[in-house]
Amino acid sequence: MILPPDPSQGRRPWGRDQARLHRHLLRQPTLLPAGGSLLVAVSGGQDSMALATLLLDLQPLHGWQLQLWHGDHGWRPEAARQAGQLTLWVRSQGLDLRLDRADPVPGSEAAARDWRYGCLAAAALQGRCTHVVTGHTASDRAETVLLNLARGSHLRGLASLGASRPLAPAAGPLQLARPLLIFDRSDTGRLCRERGLPVWTDSSNADLRFARNRLRADVMPVLESLHPGASRRISAQAERLEAQFEAETELLDLALAGLQQGEPTGPLPRRRLASLAPASQRRLLHHWLRRHLGRDPGARSLETLVDRLVRGRNPGRLDLAGGWQLHWDHSTLWVRPPDPLHG
Repeated sequence: MILPPDPSQGRRPWGRDQARLHRHLLRQPTLLPAGGSLLVAVSGGQDSMALATLLLDLQPLHGWQLQLWHGDHGWRPEAARQAGQLTLWVRSQGLDLRLDRADPVPGSEAAARDWRYGCLAAAALQGRCTHVVTGHTASDRAETVLLNLARGSHLRGLASLGASRPLAPAAGPLQLARPLLIFDRSDTGRLCRERGLPVWTDSSNADLRFARNRLRADVMPVLESLHPGASRRISAQAERLEAQFEAETELLDLALAGLQQGEPTGPLPRRRLASLAPASQRRLLHHWLRRHLGRDPGARSLETLVDRLVRGRNPGRLDLAGGWQLHWDHSTLWVRPPDPLHG
């Protein structure tokens, strides 16, 4: 494989992609703060290779300290060879690459994701990084929106895959950043071709047993042929929803404070809640439960809850995900955490 020339021999290139990302970061200075220490997740695919290259191009302007990370899930026999080639490319850019290999091999997409982000958090904390950076694009965000829509997600699920969020509760202030959401997969492919970047294909991406792969192969091309630029528009809609939910969260906090009379982590008064329109009940219950559970309670749970509250005044209980329970009597709703003895 032919590697690009050592960038230390000349200035980093500057073009429309660099200018676009630079302007984006100036508009959102907290996304990748100047002088920050960044851990960049690099799979070797076109999105992550474009990300690493653009960050290297902009490093002189923003003063970042860059560290690169690569994870091998153990799903592909060619992964070790590709990791070795990726290591050579990273070293040609004057950087080092940290490698992690899964043991045992994750049995599902969700388990692989948990392993990956756990490794990233550990590596970032060890390297004293402030941000973990991934190469998610508008195409990824559009796919996530459609998958969540098909699953019947709450509206908040349609605003997922945002530009920035805390990486994990146990990781403290460590942030996950996705600066390439202003690009789509055609942009990163073009950039890799223009720069002659090596790109390593992940054979598991062709496995149609995975829902995202089927959506990417069968659904997105149809949408793009019908409405060119569909991925970017769906992603932009998700971004607008994200901004709307940020504003709505402040209003919901005020509304809950009024209902709970100054006890933000306390129970909810059933009578006052029942006096509101069903749609308002759902939004307030969703916000209140999310505070306790730390995650989305699910649209089905909310519909079941509102229906049971409306039908009668009797006490009741609703089992939620993760062992949580919601209880109510004639006057109050409260949440009970999972029993640690039966977790």
